[in-house]
Amino acid sequence: MELKNEFRVGVPIDQAWGTLTDVEYIAPCMPGAQLTEIDGEEFKGQVKVKVGPITAQYKGVAKFKEKDESQYRMVLDASGRDTRGAGNAAAEVTAEMTADGDGTKIVITTDLKVTGKVAQFGRGVMADVSEKLIGQFVESLEQKLLESNERQEGSESKSDEDDSATNDEAVEGDSGPRKIDMPEPEPVDLLDTAGAPLFKRFGPFALVALVLVLLRRRKR
Repeated sequence: MELKNEFRVGVPIDQAWGTLTDVEYIAPCMPGAQLTEIDGEEFKGQVKVKVGPITAQYKGVAKFKEKDESQYRMVLDASGRDTRGAGNAAAEVTAEMTADGDGTKIVITTDLKVTGKVAQFGRGVMADVSEKLIGQFVESLEQKLLESNERQEGSESKSDEDDSATNDEAVEGDSGPRKIDMPEPEPVDLLDTAGAPLFKRFGPFALVALVLVLLRRRKR
């Protein structure tokens, strides 16, 4: 299924590009996601989702398929498998940016393929979930950008000695995969996130089930 989301961030396009291509920086802003390892342009991590009482954890890998700074366009390939073997997910995510006044408009197109319990929701519900998760992501990202800008404005530039030490550390860290120490997030509750559209679709069945349960209890 194809999902399309648009949003705006209040920073210039060059800063938006630098931020959104820095996976380690934006990972904590993604609901339910945890980045665990970086190896060059390849990123490993996991995503936790809940479907009512059932929690699914997808472990997988993502890498940039295309990154064109001149066009402010990037394509990310991601795939993961449920750790219990109950399904898998794959996505090709394309992000395109355009300047919008003093900010940046971003259009994200996701070609998503899912199997297992999550697939039961269908395109309509998944589109609604996607929209709300993007909203949470943007809110968290803008707060982080605001805090980052305030720190930059209130601090003096680093000394050449500090920069040299940082560069030496970066060179040492580029020799192989780097583990990321990121706190494990709360799983995304798809039933809660889907809200009204999901109730509209499955609500009547839930009410019938509840009535049957109550009748059985009265008979006993």
